[in-house]
Amino acid sequence: MAKITQIKGRKILDSRGDYTIEVDVYSDDGTMGRASIPSGASTGRYEAFKLTDIDQVIANIGNLEVALVGQEITDQEKIDLLMINSDGTANKSKLGGNTILAISLAVCEAAAKSEKIPLYKYIARIYGVSENNFRMPIPMFNIINGGKHADNNLPFQEFMIIPMGQKTIHERVFEGDKVFKELKAIIKKMGLSTSVGDEGGFAPRLNSNEEALELLKMAITNAGYVPKQDMGIGIDVAASSIPDLSPITYPLSPIDYYKKISTKYPVVLIEDGLSEDDWANWELITQTLGSQVKIIGDDLFTTNSQRLQMGIDRKAANGIIIKPDQIGTLTETFKTIKLAKQAGYTVIISHRSGETESTFIADLSVGVGAEFIKTGAPDRGERVAKYNQLLRIEEELM
Repeated sequence: MAKITQIKGRKILDSRGDYTIEVDVYSDDGTMGRASIPSGASTGRYEAFKLTDIDQVIANIGNLEVALVGQEITDQEKIDLLMINSDGTANKSKLGGNTILAISLAVCEAAAKSEKIPLYKYIARIYGVSENNFRMPIPMFNIINGGKHADNNLPFQEFMIIPMGQKTIHERVFEGDKVFKELKAIIKKMGLSTSVGDEGGFAPRLNSNEEALELLKMAITNAGYVPKQDMGIGIDVAASSIPDLSPITYPLSPIDYYKKISTKYPVVLIEDGLSEDDWANWELITQTLGSQVKIIGDDLFTTNSQRLQMGIDRKAANGIIIKPDQIGTLTETFKTIKLAKQAGYTVIISHRSGETESTFIADLSVGVGAEFIKTGAPDRGERVAKYNQLLRIEEELM
């Protein structure tokens, strides 16, 4: 079995021009795996600690290298546990979750190369999915950006379109791109800016969240699709980043407001509609709307199996956003995904707003059989890279 011979860290730029970490892991059979770590603008309180001093991250990688050189490259769980134990804290605050995850993902890619199989197939192997049972995720295109992802006045963070029905990735990407272009034409006709936000979606100054939903509905129709039947809408409220939802939803309560817009518009998914610690209302929104709309937790769960178990016990939400950098290792990411699937929760693999050109999450979404992938608009290179990788994987599987 191939063994780790060297681990090398370097400072690179993410899509916002901020420094982040990239790691190369080398093995004695000549293979090399590479990973780079994104970061979020709106982060959950319970995420793994992110070390922002990248020089210190590189130093920490050097210290971990001593413990990891000589380990078998395919022993993902053992390597991850060694790093977790070396850190010794609950939230990886000693070494940094980004430090540990960069090595964890690079090890996975190096192992796939060593085994001479595509990354998504290797992920499926170590996760436990049959290679005869691959499914392609449904993309969620964030085509209007607001909140912390854009310099505009929209309180809600993401307004997404979701191609519905039994379709290929190629068909879904084509449809998403077509609606995206229709939306651009509509915004231009309104005399508004078509500049884009962090995740590639347009960031016009609109009068309300409902105006954004109206524009999406219009773009879907103009593209020749039937709202909800052919193309649904998803929203990411990012409620934990909003000091007070009441003025936004007035005169309705937040839950009644979500009920109203999911009736008026083809809304099929609501993410982080409530604050990350508002368990009582998470239970209520799931009970009230969960049979009609996917109620998704991101900041609520932070890819943490303990937080997810709390949600399962309370019947809070019926879906989860999976972001490996929220928890810090691939092994722990797998654990949370498995728990979610066992409980019948929808699994959505997600990017971050400060992304890199890495396509790992595309392979991850296929490898674990996720229902959805969220990786921005069909615009900006770091977003399109993930969609293009999904197109390649689908071509290989057909």
